Amino acid sequence: MEKLGLGTWVLVADGRKALFLRSISDKLKPELELVSKHEIDNPPDREHASAPPGKRSGGMGRKGSGVEERDLHGLAEERFAQDLAERLYKLSHRGELARLVIAAPPATLGVLRKAMHPAVAEAVSQEIAKTLTGHDLPSIEALLEADLAKT
Repeated sequence: MEKLGLGTWVLVADGRKALFLRSISDKLKPELELVSKHEIDNPPDREHASAPPGKRSGGMGRKGSGVEERDLHGLAEERFAQDLAERLYKLSHRGELARLVIAAPPATLGVLRKAMHPAVAEAVSQEIAKTLTGHDLPSIEALLEADLAKT
């Protein structure tokens, strides 16, 4: 069974919410403190658009085609994950991020991996492809403990 270790950072994130946690214990059972919480207001895509999708003109005498809608909800979630990667880089640059565990749904993990600076990627000791943002701190600790027991 692996332990988090004192000072290990844990990022629990999804496309709208992120918890930056830090391990305050070197015991097998994780003990975490909340360092910061970040959220964006990202309503469903239908609420982002102010007008129905438009038509592209096909020129004189031609029928126009529908203009593809942009997934504004998805784009906001991607930008949020990219911002998280930037925050992680700042921690790393200040020498505060020696070890990192990330718990996030697969889509968010993918965006984080692409946006992550190599120094941050080196600090990642484990990725957990789960959405834990809806859980309270004791539940996150228990879920991490169960996941760490598998390694």
